[in-house]
Amino acid sequence: MSTKNYQFSLNQDQSRRKFIYNFTKVAGVTSLLTSPVLSHANNLFDQPATFTVGQIMDMFISQVPGAPFSSTVDTLKAGNRDIQVTGIVTTMFATVEVIRKAIALGANFIIAHEPTFYNHQDETTWLANDDVYRYKADLLKQHNIAVWRNHDYIHSINPDGVRMGLLKQLGWQAYYNPASSNVMMLPATSLSALIGHLKQKLFIDKVRYIGKPEQICQKILLMPGAAGGTRQIQAMSKEKPDVLICGEIQEWETAEYVRDAQAKGEKLSLIVLGHIASEEPGSEFMATWLKEKLPGIKITHVLSNNSLSFL
Repeated sequence: MSTKNYQFSLNQDQSRRKFIYNFTKVAGVTSLLTSPVLSHANNLFDQPATFTVGQIMDMFISQVPGAPFSSTVDTLKAGNRDIQVTGIVTTMFATVEVIRKAIALGANFIIAHEPTFYNHQDETTWLANDDVYRYKADLLKQHNIAVWRNHDYIHSINPDGVRMGLLKQLGWQAYYNPASSNVMMLPATSLSALIGHLKQKLFIDKVRYIGKPEQICQKILLMPGAAGGTRQIQAMSKEKPDVLICGEIQEWETAEYVRDAQAKGEKLSLIVLGHIASEEPGSEFMATWLKEKLPGIKITHVLSNNSLSFL
């Protein structure tokens, strides 16, 4: 081959290699930008390498209409906003057992739905000399764990995160009506079969109820948690459901109203699931929300389970 022909061949080869290199580089970038990881609403290029407790709290609160609230129980119960998050646990109650599981998981941020220190406001002055309180508070401090109660905000997100988590677990999403969020029309079923479905889907051994097992139920009034007797009774009076399904009751309020309604001849039943069973799916909802927003952080839902047993 002549020197001239050799040089021409060499130039062709170099041009071909340059084209392949540039094409591969462009294809690689295109593949990266269109990969599922980067399809999340929060693009990884926009996310910091780590998150603080405060940043994650603010991220959720920003999704809530009218937030932040001037008065709320949704405050930090342990730790501070500046803690760098190594992992998150969602749960109903930040019990000592849940705290120990968080430590084993390497998680230092617990998002709980209910109080940590045995009263609605998490007031601790009255517990200052209590051994159980001190053990729990010291355990959190020793491992630098932050605990945030997310109660008012998750109930105020649109739609209510606790209700949507419960409907998903029950398989009732198709019956949800935003115009009347706590009332649903289900396919007609007996009270006995309805109770069986609730026990199976929510992993409940036993429920308390008022009503005849053979009663046909279709219009459901669903009020998870502890709405209180006045609200429960007013809702039953207004909606005229076949059955109220709730988390917990004052036994001398809602139950007595249902008993008298039945004596009057009304077709009204009551199913009491238990507070934790009725709202635990809300913490599952929270875990799912966090996983979508924070794909780089390990997020685990830990069941706090019922503190009570049945014989």
